Amino acid sequence: MSGQPLTGRESYKVWREIGTRWADNDAYGHVNNTIYYTWFDTAVNAWLIEQELLDVLAGDPIGLVVETGCRYAQPLSYPQPVDVGLVVESVGKSSVRYRLGIFSQNGDEASAEGYFVHVYVSRESRRPVPLPPRWRAAFEAIAG
Repeated sequence: MSGQPLTGRESYKVWREIGTRWADNDAYGHVNNTIYYTWFDTAVNAWLIEQELLDVLAGDPIGLVVETGCRYAQPLSYPQPVDVGLVVESVGKSSVRYRLGIFSQNGDEASAEGYFVHVYVSRESRRPVPLPPRWRAAFEAIAG
């Protein structure tokens, strides 16, 4: 990811608005870097729930995060709402790599861009399992 320009809004297929909170700002007056990862998690899991793929309490399989990363370009601050863009970069046998862009509301340039990798595993054994066909179709529908 590093060295390449951040991608624009046109690269993302799914959008979620997230409000910043007072507690998101750090001592330097901008949103702390750890908050971006909570936004990634929120955007991915909200989409999974909306697609009826994720049942947090009883669903099987479940996605475990195995890798994340983020590049920061412009600071954000409370009370500024953000738009989180989501696209699937790749789908493996049991894994999915998402790319996420964080934008100031209605901003054209990304403030940050990251990725998030889920490996889907059996709830009981915690061993990787093949993606169910309906899941694979949903991921492929937002691939970019």
